[in-house]
Amino acid sequence: MIYWDVSPDIFSIGPVTIRWYGLFFALSFLIGYQIMLVIFSKENKSEKDLNDLVWVMILGTVLGARLGHCLFYNPSYYLSRPIEILQIWKGGLASHGAAIGIMIALYIYVKNRKGMGYLWIFDRVVITVALAGFFIRMGNLFNSEIIGKPTNSKWGFIFVSEDMIPRHPAQLYESIAYLIIFISLFAYYFKSNGKFKEGLLFGIFLVSVFTFRFFVEFLKENQSPFEAGMFLNMGQLLSIPLIILGIYLISRKNKKVINVS
Repeated sequence: MIYWDVSPDIFSIGPVTIRWYGLFFALSFLIGYQIMLVIFSKENKSEKDLNDLVWVMILGTVLGARLGHCLFYNPSYYLSRPIEILQIWKGGLASHGAAIGIMIALYIYVKNRKGMGYLWIFDRVVITVALAGFFIRMGNLFNSEIIGKPTNSKWGFIFVSEDMIPRHPAQLYESIAYLIIFISLFAYYFKSNGKFKEGLLFGIFLVSVFTFRFFVEFLKENQSPFEAGMFLNMGQLLSIPLIILGIYLISRKNKKVINVS
């Protein structure tokens, strides 16, 4: 068994504390920016458009993830205490909420931009979103949160800050899966030289990420008490429509191909 007793804090300077989760969250945007810079340069898009995209992505991700956590997993509590929805520093972000927030944010972003359709931008952004999923789940691991169910496997983690029960390192399972998905999407984009059916990478992302998420939920402890006794938990129920959307994007008859300038 692996004893996991890592502090979520890296170091403190006075009242300021640098945490692993914050570091991984920042890395997801910093590295994602560099990847998108290469893609935008390859396709003759301006750096100004990219800088605008970064801010849109940050707002969409944070607001969507926070609202998703509050409204999907504990609506009665947060609706009776709406001010606590704003207290994001107390923790509580949901990946499905982030997905919805990003979709809305990107719709607003491309609305008045020439040469950037909704699916065009999503086919590129999901490459970095998959990488962000890897970093975020690593942050969850360092926080000893979103823990798995008990296991007798040799790779079980004992999260000392929680209990002394060996558990599935569900965060690690997800982070590895998302890293593989990122590498696959990144390789496909450059191997195809950016020429593929519109919406294809977006569809592959949705199917691969949320299918894995659906099945790994069986190995995770419930995130909210109301999920007890449910055959499918909230994470699985929210994954189903996204998987269906992904299948539609992959299989639809529209054969429009994106051509890199």
